[in-house]
Amino acid sequence: MLGELIYEGRGKRTARTVLPLEGNQARIQVSFEDTGKLVGIDANFIGTYWAAIRSDGSVYGEGQGMIATREGDAVTVRGIGSGRLREGGAVSYRGCIIYHAPQKLARLNTVAGVFEFEIDAQGNTSMKIWEWK
Repeated sequence: MLGELIYEGRGKRTARTVLPLEGNQARIQVSFEDTGKLVGIDANFIGTYWAAIRSDGSVYGEGQGMIATREGDAVTVRGIGSGRLREGGAVSYRGCIIYHAPQKLARLNTVAGVFEFEIDAQGNTSMKIWEWK
């Protein structure tokens, strides 16, 4: 069951790199930067993930990032997800995130987040993360 909306943000893909093939799977690395709100606090999210494009057109990826609040706190995240390619190079992911947060935001350390992450054909990103209860 989904609980509280933990993070919501919008931003831009900042880099793409082709990685060495793994078997015959194409792999890319993507970085992005979002601006949004983490549990109601203004924040910036910087993330990088790698994605493998499977033979059936689905995408599997793993990533990490840091969410820096305007109040000076930093939360690191690790995520895993799957998705699909869309028209024009857009990508849509669904997955799970875990947190490592400082004392002020320590409740996040016991939360598993589920996310929706979208990148459109122009490289614009949108992300929502909910608490997974």
